[in-house]
Amino acid sequence: MKFTRTTTRSVVAGLSLVSALTLTACNDGTGVRVSTSTIAIDPSAGSGSAVGVDKCRTNGLEISASDSTVEGDPDSSVAVTLTNGSGLDCAISGYAGVDLTTGEGDLSARRTGRASAPRVLKDGDSVAFGITYPAHDAGGSEIHVTGLVVTPPHETESVTLDWPGASTLASPVEVGPVGSAGQ
Repeated sequence: MKFTRTTTRSVVAGLSLVSALTLTACNDGTGVRVSTSTIAIDPSAGSGSAVGVDKCRTNGLEISASDSTVEGDPDSSVAVTLTNGSGLDCAISGYAGVDLTTGEGDLSARRTGRASAPRVLKDGDSVAFGITYPAHDAGGSEIHVTGLVVTPPHETESVTLDWPGASTLASPVEVGPVGSAGQ
């Protein structure tokens, strides 16, 4: 039987990491709970250290969308690119909220895939995610898309963009996690 000895220094380091990952919440006096977080990333994972780096905020991101459909693929796709223009490094992970504006109301995209670890976006760096959908064919119902509403991960402020994909499509519409589309 093999025993592992843990030193006090290892325990303190482990507690520090847990503390860095802890979300804190406070009441802002209006009954609304406001959350803040600091994200810690293991530098050995190749994404650099994010201890003390705030999450990426909507107002610090430049958000654009482009058709990324590859001829011959069974589904059509749009790539949404988030570029850090805040002047500071920020951390991002998870899924953006994605809604397509249609004549019949908003259509929310379903999340697919597995989110990766948080990554640090240096000022000027970009990350992208994909939106996939079956292109409308001659049969079935069609949805007329007029716009794209994107809410960055862990944010509540949205950005409305022109829809760069097919003007009519079928559902379901799916969104991958941040980092799931190439740039």
